[in-house]
Amino acid sequence: MIPELKKTTEQKMQKSVEVLKTDLAKVRTGRAHTGLLDHVQVEYYGSMVPVNQVANVTLIDARTIGVQPWEKNMVSKVEKAIRDSDLGLNPATMGELIRVPMPALTEERRRDLTKVVRHEGETAKVAVRNLRRDANQHLKDGVKDKTISEDEERRAQDDIQKLTDKYIAEIDKLLAQKEQELMQI
Repeated sequence: MIPELKKTTEQKMQKSVEVLKTDLAKVRTGRAHTGLLDHVQVEYYGSMVPVNQVANVTLIDARTIGVQPWEKNMVSKVEKAIRDSDLGLNPATMGELIRVPMPALTEERRRDLTKVVRHEGETAKVAVRNLRRDANQHLKDGVKDKTISEDEERRAQDDIQKLTDKYIAEIDKLLAQKEQELMQI
């Protein structure tokens, strides 16, 4: 029971870190990267799909993303979807290619984005701590049911605390990297 509990707890903590990574990838820095448009949805024959499923998304240069829809009639829809997204981008169409320039970030905007990043990190830390709490509760229930001894419970709680510390340190490291990336000019 205890090894399974540790394993599932670790997997869930790892998943929390992965979710944080994808959330941080959405936070825009001064540089362009194709993952920025991953959550932008476009209407395609009646259903909403991500941009990367109807177009080729590439980097033209460090500050410009190129989006080339596979069908000519999708150019205006893709451009409108990018413009209407919450990213604050202003795409420009040149024939069949949509150029999406990344505007330079102001100091104030960088500070706002840093706050957003810290909030995302705190959410991930809370998720990891909740997983620790749930695992410890399972251990306490095991002691009540007499399926595990108190010594085993104490050792397992120490192991779960070590896992928690490890993943919170990883979250802190990711946050520090993202903040440094944001503050770079």
